[in-house]
Amino acid sequence: MVCEVVEEGRYAGRLEGRLQAARQRAFVGRKEELAAFDEALHSGGRVLFLHGPGGIGKSALLRRYAQRATEADRNVLVLDGRMFDPSPAAFLAETRSMLADEGAVLLIDAFERLQGLEGWLRERFLPRLPVGALVVVAGRVPPDMVWQADPGWADLLQVIALGELEPEDAAALLDSRGVTGELLDPLLAFAGGHPLALSLGAAVAIKDSAAGSRWTPTHDVVATLLDQLVGEVPGPAHRHALEVCAHTYMTTQDVLRTVLPDEDAAELFSWLRRLPFVESSPLGLYPHDVVREILEADLRWRDPQGYAHMHRRIEDRLTQQIRAAEDADVLGAVGSLFYLHRGEGRTPEPHFRHGEGEVYEAAFRPEDTDDLLRLAAEWDPATVAAVSHWTAWQPQAFRLYRRTTTGELAGACAWLRLDEHSEAEAQADPVVATAWNTARATAPLRPGEHLAVNRSWVRKRYWGTSPVTNLIRWRTVGWCLRSERMAWSFMAIRGDDPLSGHSGYYNMHGLGDHAWEGDTEYVLLAHDWRAVPAQVWLERLLPTGTHEVPVKPEPELAVMSEAEFTDAVRKALRHLSKHRELAANPLTRSRLLAGRADPVRALRELLEEGIRDLGRDPRAGKPHRALDVTYLRGAPTQEAAAERLGLSFTTYRRHLLAGIGRLCEELWRRELHDST
Repeated sequence: MVCEVVEEGRYAGRLEGRLQAARQRAFVGRKEELAAFDEALHSGGRVLFLHGPGGIGKSALLRRYAQRATEADRNVLVLDGRMFDPSPAAFLAETRSMLADEGAVLLIDAFERLQGLEGWLRERFLPRLPVGALVVVAGRVPPDMVWQADPGWADLLQVIALGELEPEDAAALLDSRGVTGELLDPLLAFAGGHPLALSLGAAVAIKDSAAGSRWTPTHDVVATLLDQLVGEVPGPAHRHALEVCAHTYMTTQDVLRTVLPDEDAAELFSWLRRLPFVESSPLGLYPHDVVREILEADLRWRDPQGYAHMHRRIEDRLTQQIRAAEDADVLGAVGSLFYLHRGEGRTPEPHFRHGEGEVYEAAFRPEDTDDLLRLAAEWDPATVAAVSHWTAWQPQAFRLYRRTTTGELAGACAWLRLDEHSEAEAQADPVVATAWNTARATAPLRPGEHLAVNRSWVRKRYWGTSPVTNLIRWRTVGWCLRSERMAWSFMAIRGDDPLSGHSGYYNMHGLGDHAWEGDTEYVLLAHDWRAVPAQVWLERLLPTGTHEVPVKPEPELAVMSEAEFTDAVRKALRHLSKHRELAANPLTRSRLLAGRADPVRALRELLEEGIRDLGRDPRAGKPHRALDVTYLRGAPTQEAAAERLGLSFTTYRRHLLAGIGRLCEELWRRELHDST
């Protein structure tokens, strides 16, 4: 097949001329790839191997190569791997004329259809070509590593990974297709620099009179792109693996094993990493942006329940990972969790990945002290004393954020942990002291509990949404989910912080008391984790947006002192058979019964089981019998219960009170320690 290159005005009477001219006008960018071809064209004896995903522009680039070769008076032969049998004989039949032509230029498109010929091409066909010949191979799959391992090909082969267009070239392509005004941004946001997605989206959008700044791809556009970019997959498990890869920030075998427990995760991961539109990184695999978007859009529309199920399994796995991860891995897990909720319209901007890689986190070391104090002085000279105090008392609470390129300290944060013995320590910091006093006045710590105060110091140029504040917020979420026995947390935010408006979203609210450090005012955003446990808080923070029926929000739990808890148990025992009275008992909203579908029934069963458990202790026989006869066997009065037991009323009352005391102690222990 000899390629005819059409210039403006040439073959004006043929449709092919108009097609070629329109394609040439629409061609944009690819300066480096064109320069590489021009160099090879004049040096001769070279093989260029282009590879990239479907629709990335390989065929368009080959047409431009053909034009330039023709303009240089070279004989051009273009082969399409889809148009003939993938055998050496068929290939030779098409290319036999090249074997004696010093100026021949062979352009092979869709080489993925001829993949079985790669070894033969390298070992048998190409070595027979004249020294001046030039060959360009274009396909979806990169060349076999044997090429690069062979020293003979080291200087003769140039591998070019064809990526997306630069932003200005993508805009130019849309302009050539007649896209202007408010359509530009949504098309660029959807297609990025992917030429096929840009062209297909433009063709549809400019015909839609109602399209504007809210344009989204139609199902036909998505289906066409799926066919062109992804093509056929081996089976349902592979399609599911692709959908998981599109939904998660990074995909590992562990992720696939979690979402697809009945499939071979290792085989699916190996298949994914060989796909031309999937890239590898130290954290796992990820698809090109446009492939990610069309797979997401297709599954949301085609199988919303399947999408919700996949989302929930990945979300649960990442939540578990955050709680169990090594400290250094927490940020990545939190960032991946928030990535699942991109584009839902609920997640505030600080959760997204801004300037990833510009800043890194490090734990505080003693040699960082001077650097940190200088940052504090720039933040507010009045805070230097507090920072100095906490680096001495709780150095492990600090995390530092430095610029990757320069090592400059751009920000820092601390998660200060205080328990019932920390009051004197808290008073050295006016912000922490205010938080301490607020918690004590509102709902004091119970035995074994602690509170945390989150403080941060950021150079002013990184205020608002920045890579620094992004990482600090991810770290804060990680601390919230990983802290055990935490009663309260407080976020101290400067009154002039641009992000203070997001406070309500985090389900953390001011309790009325503001703190002052020198002349600087701080808003203290509080959260009682006993009233709203971590899992409920996370579900409010990141609603999935995938439920067909809105989920009823969980009520806040009752936070009781030991005296209040004991009183509630006593009342519940007296009203054990009365539904209305039990329903009003605060124990139905305790941590012990959190998440129960029928808390009244659950409370009754909890008390009955508690009485039966007491009977298993041989030392508690008499108190157990007093409880059993009084509350489980329906004695009409305490006098009747004493008579049934053959005890004087005074002795009976002593045993009953001992039993109630034992039951209250056990349930209080479980309220504090066993429930989550």
